[in-house]
Amino acid sequence: MMWVYNLLDILSTIVEATIFYVITLCFCRTCRFQKIVSRLIPPAVFAIAVFIMSFFVDIGAYRIFVILALMIALTLICYKVSIHSAFIVMELAYLLIVPLSEATGISVMSLLYQGDTMTQVDGVSILKWQIYVFVILLKALYAVIVYRLLKNFKYEIQAKDTAVLSVSFVLVFAVSFASTYGYLNLGESNTLILDLVTSVLSVVFIVQFLYSRNVSYLREQEQQDKVQIAQLQQQYAYYQGKLKDEERIRSIYHDMKNHLLVMESRQNTEETRQMAETLRSQIADYENYVHTGNEFLDIILKDKAEKAREKNIDFSAFIDFSGVDFIEPLDISTLFGNGIDNAIEASEKLPEEQRVILVKAGKVQDFVSILIENNCSDEVHTEGHTTKADKFLHGFGISNMKKAAEKYGGTCTTTQANGKFTLKILLPLPAGKAVD
Repeated sequence: MMWVYNLLDILSTIVEATIFYVITLCFCRTCRFQKIVSRLIPPAVFAIAVFIMSFFVDIGAYRIFVILALMIALTLICYKVSIHSAFIVMELAYLLIVPLSEATGISVMSLLYQGDTMTQVDGVSILKWQIYVFVILLKALYAVIVYRLLKNFKYEIQAKDTAVLSVSFVLVFAVSFASTYGYLNLGESNTLILDLVTSVLSVVFIVQFLYSRNVSYLREQEQQDKVQIAQLQQQYAYYQGKLKDEERIRSIYHDMKNHLLVMESRQNTEETRQMAETLRSQIADYENYVHTGNEFLDIILKDKAEKAREKNIDFSAFIDFSGVDFIEPLDISTLFGNGIDNAIEASEKLPEEQRVILVKAGKVQDFVSILIENNCSDEVHTEGHTTKADKFLHGFGISNMKKAAEKYGGTCTTTQANGKFTLKILLPLPAGKAVD
């Protein structure tokens, strides 16, 4: 019958190593060695160490200290992480392996069996095999739950948060070690009170950890927002500078035309014809200048149209923003600047004959409608996302555009079909500005 318990010990060790693997998978993103090596060494060495201490080296409850030190060392050796991150890995792994699994499992089964948890196997007093199985199932369940909750965890828990968590961990560890020491070293079977206290303290630790995780997420989001605001302000300053340049150029535009007339009236030589042609080409952009009714938007469109021409993109804009004066310049820059930049970025990936961008905007009944349309690739990635949906849609300012639209009570939607990507923005007109 003892062979059954040995088999259960081996199974339990495998599940514990899996828990350690899952925790490192969620928290340790940068490997020191080849990915497969860094991922497999920690759980493999952990399992071997636990196996040796279970069957060949009997040090009782003191094995816990060896396991804790081993988890920290393996994490630091195989991954490029901070020391406090390695402590988080160790604390969570230990919590799932011992307090939340063993202490909770034994407490539940002790209540179920009314304290009769021990049995005799080959003259040795040992926990009933049903309790072993229940604890192993709990460990496997916790491994699945933790992976589902933390697989996308990308935020660094700071050292001060780790210090607070470590205080809670020390409390859990102290009570848990007392229970384990009583069972393994002193042969005590009635550790129900200690196990219950351990379970409660473990739950407290988990709550604190989840709180720290949320704080880290909010801190990261705040930092991202600051970066985005700085980028938008930089973009706004750029277009303000461009607007001043355009005003200066417009002020000499008519003078340039007069100079051109004088040159053409002079002696008709090849030199004067060449100079006149050069001047005409230089002012051609201003002859075809897009007038939207909003000077700031005019500058943005001119800048983007020049960029599109440089990349051999057919760029067309049909915009009437006359009377649309409720949108702040910074938000105009966000909505049009980001939207057209995205379209240019996507068009560059296409053959030149397919590079087409259309921008339409104006009042439509009680709304301001903005439409930006471009051809795009329908290539599907291995994750099941299209090129646009994966990189373009999520990586180049769509979130900022949505925030700007929501600021005015509007919406920002995207669709992709038949090789075209369409961005649609609808902003409700303020009272008194609706189109009859």
